[in-house]
Amino acid sequence: MGTKQSASIGRPRGFDADEAVERAMLVFWEHGYEGAGLTGLTDAMGISTTSMYAAFGNKEALFRKALERYTEGPGGYLTRALEEPTAHDVATAILAGAVRTTTRPARPRGCPGVQGALATSDPGRGVRGLLAAWRNNGCSCVRERFQRAVDEGELPPGTDPGLLARYVTTLAFGIAVQAASGLARDELQEMADAALRNRLPA
Repeated sequence: MGTKQSASIGRPRGFDADEAVERAMLVFWEHGYEGAGLTGLTDAMGISTTSMYAAFGNKEALFRKALERYTEGPGGYLTRALEEPTAHDVATAILAGAVRTTTRPARPRGCPGVQGALATSDPGRGVRGLLAAWRNNGCSCVRERFQRAVDEGELPPGTDPGLLARYVTTLAFGIAVQAASGLARDELQEMADAALRNRLPA
């Protein structure tokens, strides 16, 4: 009996961890890393600060979990876009996904991977580094897909897949910033369409 009690000490009960991470993701998405206070997080998650630390470690660890949730959920459009049959279709799907995800009515505007830690104090350096790596990883995945398009003869031999990937992902990140500033979905899509016409003819 003593063993059972000791095993349960500090273990939070009565809440769904997946649902808690989902709610934390929305708080981080709306307020950024530093703007999301512990009280706001725990209130949204429906748990105490003690339970949050017991379940997730600390605020930064919780943010990492929330970013994973975003990447697999709302941000999953990038992974799906890479499966499109042509480079033009890939770029089109990435930008359309960025527009859709950053302007969805029932969600915060913008992208937690872009605005999440653009301005943080020294304690937030780890999160800044995490998000820089997250953005670079996305760009690398797009570059590999464009490299395949070059290798297969779909894109001209002189195409720089790294430059093209940086162009498309920078546009996607810019869409997130503009969406957070209140730019309408239609305007963002028009901008994306114009950029694709100029740089990636179908």
